[in-house]
Amino acid sequence: MTLARALLWLVVTLAVMVAGSRGLVWGASELARSMGISELVIGLTIVAIGTSLPELVACVASALKRHHDLAIGNIIGSNLFNLLAVLPIPGLLAPGPTDPAAGERDYPLLLVLTLVLGALLLWHRRNHLGRLPGAALAASYFGYLIWLGTASLGGGS
Repeated sequence: MTLARALLWLVVTLAVMVAGSRGLVWGASELARSMGISELVIGLTIVAIGTSLPELVACVASALKRHHDLAIGNIIGSNLFNLLAVLPIPGLLAPGPTDPAAGERDYPLLLVLTLVLGALLLWHRRNHLGRLPGAALAASYFGYLIWLGTASLGGGS
């Protein structure tokens, strides 16, 4: 493949991915607001999934090509950037109150799952995670989504 053709594919693919993510986030956010779901839950679910789709695609592509270090680095780098750069900027630009559920439910869970992933990466045998730990982490995320959904629709935290 020539460089020009590769660059064209890159631009087209990025444009389609950005448009798809933006459309998903906008449509799902409007639907969730019309159902009375809180802004925190919308941000933790719909916006997070929509903005993470490009990273997920990159991780899946690198895992399929057996570049596992790239996938792990993408996940860790993205989380660090989001926690250390993205999260503080709104607080610096427009400080205000936060939803107490974030500190009571979401931050502790984020910390626990980050430590679990770190422990798996440090101590797992054969220097790879494998399907079982990956499935357990994916199941914990889907469980978290269900927890958020029931808490949001049921009014609890």
